[in-house]
Amino acid sequence: MIDRMVFTAMAGARNAVDQLAVTTNNLANASTPGFREQLPVFRAVPVVGDGSLTRTSAVQTTPGFSSVGGRMEQTGNPLDLALEGDAWFRVRRADGSDAYTRAGRLTVDGSGVLRTAAGAALQGVDGDLVMPQGTLLEVGGDGAVYARREGGVAGTRVGQLQLMRADPGALDRGPDGLYESRKPLAPADAGSVRVRQGVSESSNVSVSEAMVQMIAQARLFDLSMQLVRNADQNARSANQLIAGR
Repeated sequence: MIDRMVFTAMAGARNAVDQLAVTTNNLANASTPGFREQLPVFRAVPVVGDGSLTRTSAVQTTPGFSSVGGRMEQTGNPLDLALEGDAWFRVRRADGSDAYTRAGRLTVDGSGVLRTAAGAALQGVDGDLVMPQGTLLEVGGDGAVYARREGGVAGTRVGQLQLMRADPGALDRGPDGLYESRKPLAPADAGSVRVRQGVSESSNVSVSEAMVQMIAQARLFDLSMQLVRNADQNARSANQLIAGR
């Protein structure tokens, strides 16, 4: 019985550490553009064994993330894009796999390809978006991409951003910070999303809330470890009583 108490308490301590790791990662990305707060998810599982089913453990399940949008911050940089509405930029990794992101801070590589800060190629309806050498990027609210030469009045259309709609439950965060879909995504409705140029979407992590979560998770870990110490003390007392017979 004492051993069961230890195992149950240790499960609680382990999960508290896992939650603390997620919260720490959120705090570390509080200033990362387009970052979505990660949400640790656990489910209660009854501990099956001899006696009554009075003990319950916790098992970590697929983590989710908060779909709440971050603040829109004016940067004035034409290579900064932000999305208003429920949509994601489609990008392509170096290995050719598709991924999705809300972070629209872009760069132009030596070949003129628009890329995210992590190096993934921003995707248009017809593939990579390439800027001719010596041109400036202009993006319309509908996602149309233009290349304008300095001093020119009008730009030349070079493509159309491929913006995708996704339910939060359909996306998983990859190790590189980009999101992957478990099923094919549909293009976002043209009237439901607007592209803003010269604007960056901030992280949706609330630093104050994350600090409160860290304190609660640290206290949960301490409580679980106190239960382990109590179980150890009970075992010692029981051994003394048995030895004294």
